[in-house]
Amino acid sequence: MGVFLSLVKFLIKLGLAALVMVLLAAAGVYYTLAPELPDVEALRETQYQTPLRIYSGDGKLIAEFGEKRRTPVAYESIPEDFIHAFQAAEDSRFFEHIGIDIKGLTRAAVQLATSGHIQSGGSTITMQVAKNFFLTRERTFKRKFSEILLALRIERELSKEEIFALYINKIYLGQRSYGIEAAANVYYGASINELSLAQMAMIAGLPKAPSADNPISNPERALARRNWILSRMHGLGYISDQDYEEARAAPLTASYHGADIELDAPYIAEMVRSELFEQYGENLYNDGFRVYTTIDSTRQKAANRALHAGLLAYGKRHGYRGPESQLDTAPTPELVASTLERMTDYSGLLPAVVTAVHDKSIDAVLKSGETVTVEWNGLDWASAYRSQNARGPAPKKAADILAVGDVIRLLETEKGWELSQLPRVQGAFVALNPNDGAIQALTGGFNFSLNKFNRATQAFRQPGSNFKPFIYAAALENGFTPASLINDAPIVYHDTSLDKLWRPENYSRRFYGPTRLREGLYKSRNLVSIRLLRAVGIETTIDYVTRFGFPPDRLPRNLSLSLGTADLTPLEVVHGYAALANGGYRIAPYLISRIEDPQGNLIREATPLQICQDCPTEQTMTDAKLAPRIMDPRTAYQMYSMLQDVIRQGTGTRAQVLDRSDLAGKTGTTNDQKDAWFSGFNRDLVASTWVGFDQPQPLGRHEFGSSAALPIWIDFMQTALADIPEHGPTQPDGIVRVKIDPSSGLLAYPDQDDAIFEVFRTEDAPTQYTQGTAGNAHSRGVTTEDIF
Repeated sequence: MGVFLSLVKFLIKLGLAALVMVLLAAAGVYYTLAPELPDVEALRETQYQTPLRIYSGDGKLIAEFGEKRRTPVAYESIPEDFIHAFQAAEDSRFFEHIGIDIKGLTRAAVQLATSGHIQSGGSTITMQVAKNFFLTRERTFKRKFSEILLALRIERELSKEEIFALYINKIYLGQRSYGIEAAANVYYGASINELSLAQMAMIAGLPKAPSADNPISNPERALARRNWILSRMHGLGYISDQDYEEARAAPLTASYHGADIELDAPYIAEMVRSELFEQYGENLYNDGFRVYTTIDSTRQKAANRALHAGLLAYGKRHGYRGPESQLDTAPTPELVASTLERMTDYSGLLPAVVTAVHDKSIDAVLKSGETVTVEWNGLDWASAYRSQNARGPAPKKAADILAVGDVIRLLETEKGWELSQLPRVQGAFVALNPNDGAIQALTGGFNFSLNKFNRATQAFRQPGSNFKPFIYAAALENGFTPASLINDAPIVYHDTSLDKLWRPENYSRRFYGPTRLREGLYKSRNLVSIRLLRAVGIETTIDYVTRFGFPPDRLPRNLSLSLGTADLTPLEVVHGYAALANGGYRIAPYLISRIEDPQGNLIREATPLQICQDCPTEQTMTDAKLAPRIMDPRTAYQMYSMLQDVIRQGTGTRAQVLDRSDLAGKTGTTNDQKDAWFSGFNRDLVASTWVGFDQPQPLGRHEFGSSAALPIWIDFMQTALADIPEHGPTQPDGIVRVKIDPSSGLLAYPDQDDAIFEVFRTEDAPTQYTQGTAGNAHSRGVTTEDIF
């Protein structure tokens, strides 16, 4: 008995000695490592690497840029089943322990002692937070002890809820997703609050092997892991028998979901990304900025739809160019599938392979494997393309157009499937609010994936007659009136700057004699514009039109300027037209409305120039917050009135289909029909559209601004102005309306049958009754030679 007691005492002493040695060793390690440990308080200020997200003004997601997809969530928004799923998978005693799990640590210590390496963790969620935020992933005793010490500190400084939120927002869960909200979006296209119990358990099982064993890369192993977690939840009493059985029987529903893009506006996204990258560099993709643009989602969709339809319509007008390719052998299912798999869908134009040709229809297989039939009403347009000015005979049967094995494009319309083709012609569209410059819609081409060149901001093209309103505005500011007469007659110039004889003509190759300015503008008479520019003076005109924001170095200093030979982008053109729409103020186009950090704090907010209708000119020109007035309000009113006639009786009459009296605008077509334009507006919205080839070439002898560009503008405006009251110009002081003789521009005789009303500045109103044209010409400072 005495020996036994002595042995017990010895063992107790040995145990105490060992405990003291362990404590001393632990203390030594603590005092060695503690000074090296980071400040846990920094976790409260955690900035997650979160992608840049770009939104429309009404909150629709346009784009997401960044390597890591992450959407941090607060603890309060996490479903209870999700919390239990992670506890079952990672740390069932999380809410009870002090940050470390003794049993797990003992297991790890045994592994270290027997093998020299730690093979399995025993890490708690708190320890994983310590590792993920502060430590490397090396498996050493020093790193493990640092992890333990940090976990203990974290538990003292932070609440369990804060620790859990840090964990579920930081962890990598595969497929570029970080955090549970991003994972829910990636695998299920849903938010965490929309997931089923089975889906929550699937995500909770991912931290162990997120890349190798996620439900997309390895669905079998992911399913086994999910079911194990469900059994753990059941065993721990987190879920009922019924919930467990139903969740375990649930099929695997995960599939890859990209960013939940709500608005197709890639040109906008790239403009924003490019601008902000200059300021923030690579941090732009990780700092979680939320950028809200000025884009109106309804108008952006309308712009996309209108430009697509307009470019496809141009292609149909000029004929079918044939299939994109032809299969070398019979279209077996395997060959068709492999061929289509390599092809990309572009703006609703789906690749397909023709598998059968009937008399008046064809069958074709889509990339999805579905077989569709294209009836004759989707084929009969496709006479063969010969050139921009010629096409083959109208087809009489489907075999005149296609053959089995042809690789084609199809478009689904309200009338069914239709044969289509990728357009070679390109275009751009820009719309903005003329009162503050906010860009409402912008698209730089048919499809961003097909060609990333942004023609709205990067394509320098000649605007042609679309530029004439600025020449006319300069004339009105320099002594002319809408009733002034300019002679539309042949003329030859030897212009040294052009270095050749120049014989300009109207498109019709006809000449119409003395023409009022108003008529010359709405009928787009070239010779009237040329003589008008010569009368006002090139330098005087250039000095004036640069007020509208046009770069002076791109304005030719010769008479060709009157025909729009400047090189301008659609955004620059619509910027100039904004002043014609808003009463004569120069605003600044802008795209970014505000920028917020991930917590919603405001980082930057736009401060656009504001129009002040009642401010004196001197104040608007000097106050940095006010848009400067660049036109006499009476000139602006006259120009609006003259451009309304373009739609009422000129080259833009197609726009009458909109059935609005507040619209004004101007067509534009360059030499050889290489560029087609239309710019138009009311007081609340101004938009410009351009159509042409990237490498300038004729669009075709029957293509003009009125046929190629104007229909796009109309299509957009039908949506953009739907249910919006008319808003035209307000007549300013100093304007009078006078009945004139349309031939002379002088006062009409009482009861003159063909008399028309014209708007004049009070001091410029005619005082003589019509007796000829020369007197009126001289009263406006124009010589008889200019008229006749």
